[in-house]
Amino acid sequence: VKKVFIRSGIRYDYLMADPKADKFIEELCKYHVSGTLKVAPEHIAPQVLYYMRKPSADVFLAFDKKYKQTNKRLGLKQYLIPYLISSHPGSTLDDAIELALFLKEYGFVPDQVQDFYPTPGTRATCMYYTGYDPLTLKKVYVPKSYEEKAMQRALLQYRNPANHELVRKALLRGGRADLCLL
Repeated sequence: VKKVFIRSGIRYDYLMADPKADKFIEELCKYHVSGTLKVAPEHIAPQVLYYMRKPSADVFLAFDKKYKQTNKRLGLKQYLIPYLISSHPGSTLDDAIELALFLKEYGFVPDQVQDFYPTPGTRATCMYYTGYDPLTLKKVYVPKSYEEKAMQRALLQYRNPANHELVRKALLRGGRADLCLL
């Protein structure tokens, strides 16, 4: 084996907790990325990240910054591909709009967006079916209608012309007519 490239992504949140992160990121960029690196921030809205048991968006942004700086210093043109999930338990239409604005601000064009699908034995599936957080027993909003799920997904891929009608509808429903020119 002469080269090993990471195709499926890394846990950037674990990496950022490591005091030796800079050295690892340099090694990663230099030898193990073939143009793009997939990472899974999955969302950026604090309440959705809480239900996903993921760190704050600040951790993703810190990783993104280090990754870009390292590639620039090494003279490499390599990019991050964020993997996102729409319609996760706890995600409202407002949260999807917030995520779309984040993507626009930071220039991320998500290639991969997955609608939430229940997976047996997970906390998220429990929330999906019961509407309650099993850890706190507090009510959790769960998007279930086809229309809302389609709108949340469309917001994350708002640049796709096929999504423009749904994005406009979502923005109007979310009280954000000011953004209809995304």
